Amino acid sequence: MKKVLIAPSILSADFSNLDRDIAMIEQAGADWLHIDVMDGHFVPNITIGPLVVKSIRKCSKLFFDVHLMITNPEKYWKNFHSAGADAIVFHEEAVTDKIKLVNEIKNSGLKAGVSIKPKTPVSSIEKMLPLLDIVLVMTVEPGFGGQSFMEDMLPKISQLRKIIDENKYNCLIEVDGGINIDTAKQCFSAGADVLVSGNSIFAAKDPQQSLKDLKSVRV
Repeated sequence: MKKVLIAPSILSADFSNLDRDIAMIEQAGADWLHIDVMDGHFVPNITIGPLVVKSIRKCSKLFFDVHLMITNPEKYWKNFHSAGADAIVFHEEAVTDKIKLVNEIKNSGLKAGVSIKPKTPVSSIEKMLPLLDIVLVMTVEPGFGGQSFMEDMLPKISQLRKIIDENKYNCLIEVDGGINIDTAKQCFSAGADVLVSGNSIFAAKDPQQSLKDLKSVRV
């Protein structure tokens, strides 16, 4: 039976107690740690940089899934590599020579991924899928946590699942935006491998139980 991976997003954690919150979700069985990097230019919000990633790297052994929602990620990804990232995911819409950047990231020893906004079609990245370790489908407009899940993104997940399976590509489908226990089931049924969740974990009365509930999702 297929098992879903859960990647809690620290965007919804308590930034005055990041070490505590990361330890909490790690103990509860988180598979990855999702780290949203925003520059106030590519998206209308500003979050963290490499120094914070380097700091939290010291207190966690989780897989660091760094999502660069920034302009010109090709100029900055190496800083996150040095800080302790395990995967670099950049936006299709932010890069001209995407294949070159994917190869650079992979050649550095990291996992490479590409993310697509809700309005970006699968066709824009289809030729890249053989090279990718991760394809991240945004089910909200990137920039802020706590947004409502866009159900019309489910066919995009199913389309990717079909392409990846038919061609036997070694690429995980990650989904980010409005993930809770109900939408997690929908995404998993559509073919997702990794689910990013922020508010439904960190804002819950019992964050550890909420994470465990998400991990129990099956099809």
